[in-house]
Amino acid sequence: MGQSTSAAGKIILNGRRTKLLSSKSPIETDESEVSPDYTSYIPDECLALVFQFLNSGNRKRCALVCRRWMIVEGRNRHRLSLHARSGLITSIPSLFSRFDSVVKLSLKCDRRSVSINDEALAMISLRCRNLKRLKLRACRELTYKGMATFAENCKGLNILSCGSCDFGAEGVKAVLDHCSSLEELSIKRLRNFTDSSHEPIGPGLAASSLKSICLKALYIGECFGPVIAGAKNLRSLKLFRCSGDWDMVLEEMAVKEHGIVEIHLERMQVTDVALAAISNCSSLESLHLVKTPECTNGGLAGIAEKCKCLRKLHIDGWKANLIGDEGLVAVAKFCSKLQELVLIGVNPTTLSLAMLAVKCQNLERLALCGCDTFGDPELSCIAAKCPSLRKLCIKNCPISDLGIENLANGCPGLIKVKIKKCRGVMGGCADWLRTVRPMLSVNADTVEPEGHEEGSNDAVEGGLQENRIEFPSLNSQIVAPSLASSSRSRSGYFKSRVGLFSGISLVACTLRQRESS
Repeated sequence: MGQSTSAAGKIILNGRRTKLLSSKSPIETDESEVSPDYTSYIPDECLALVFQFLNSGNRKRCALVCRRWMIVEGRNRHRLSLHARSGLITSIPSLFSRFDSVVKLSLKCDRRSVSINDEALAMISLRCRNLKRLKLRACRELTYKGMATFAENCKGLNILSCGSCDFGAEGVKAVLDHCSSLEELSIKRLRNFTDSSHEPIGPGLAASSLKSICLKALYIGECFGPVIAGAKNLRSLKLFRCSGDWDMVLEEMAVKEHGIVEIHLERMQVTDVALAAISNCSSLESLHLVKTPECTNGGLAGIAEKCKCLRKLHIDGWKANLIGDEGLVAVAKFCSKLQELVLIGVNPTTLSLAMLAVKCQNLERLALCGCDTFGDPELSCIAAKCPSLRKLCIKNCPISDLGIENLANGCPGLIKVKIKKCRGVMGGCADWLRTVRPMLSVNADTVEPEGHEEGSNDAVEGGLQENRIEFPSLNSQIVAPSLASSSRSRSGYFKSRVGLFSGISLVACTLRQRESS
């Protein structure tokens, strides 16, 4: 027997159905009530200006809104980064017909893929004759012929940066010979040096325009020596891990007055002869000597005496102890405009630090890393005599809480402190420093006391004894693993397992002998 719905229930169901149908029915609107597209009144120039404030992802989304936005965005995109694989050659015509205003181009290829070849680069150069900046990474299929064709078509190039490419020094020479506006040259891990490429390469037409040279990890980097010496307006020179004797190259550079302001030498074979040549650059403002073990106090003192405009000095002594108080005292005596000092693996004392604090009143940034002689007296000296210091970084130095307390009472202009791997400074001291100097930004490691680990081990052992947990002993020959060896190395753990298995096998053999008897 079924149950029939009541009259009131039918009325409610009918009302719900009518509401549902009315909500689903389309709303009839007059065409005159549709809001107009106000963006159509924005000129293309203003729309392009708005696109310039967006990142790459948002610009791509805006290009999908309508055809006009896609055209405006493409014509006003000046920077383009592409995966330079071999398959890119089929897309070059359509890509650069849309992006016809590119002046900064980056072509990168991964190591496992085949990169673009000379034909693809020639096609790009024909469509980007106004290119100002080119960045090549791992384009191993490019040769010097492709670079020569590119240089002939893009003579207005300002910046060239190439890394892990195989076109050799001849490819760089083609760019120098054709691009008279080249200002920055950066070469990293360049390969395919032939016998003819060992010959010195001149600056070519870029002799007057070249301002910055950066060479990294070059097997035969000395062939670019004439480029460095022949650049008439060179301002920045950076050399990283380039083999060869560079004293002669720097001497040739120093003969001509370039007006160079920045020199960076890292893991280079240079001696005090090179530093004596650098001292002739009277306008030098920034000097980095990173892991150059043959440079001594005498070379640094010669630079300080003649380069009185020095503002930034970075020294990584590599624990050689050839640069110390003597060189730093000369820096303090002659370089009163010094603003930034970084010492890594150098051992200064209160003698040089006090003189630096008194003579260099504009010193704002100081970093000391791995300095074995920088302790609480040296830190107290800095705190008392450096009123202009704003940023201080101390890493792996023998300071303690006492030095931090003296630091809190000095350096009134200090805004940021970083303390790393200093075993004498505890974590609570950093919190105390934040409390005493609320406006000071403190970044410090939390170092546990030396007896903390031992205390925790004793507590664990005590807890086991209180709970009376007994472990069964298998055999006297079983080697018990030590906590220290098992946590830090695999050898202790392996030995303990071997001992355990040997004990088990011995017990099994004993049982078999008893059963047989």
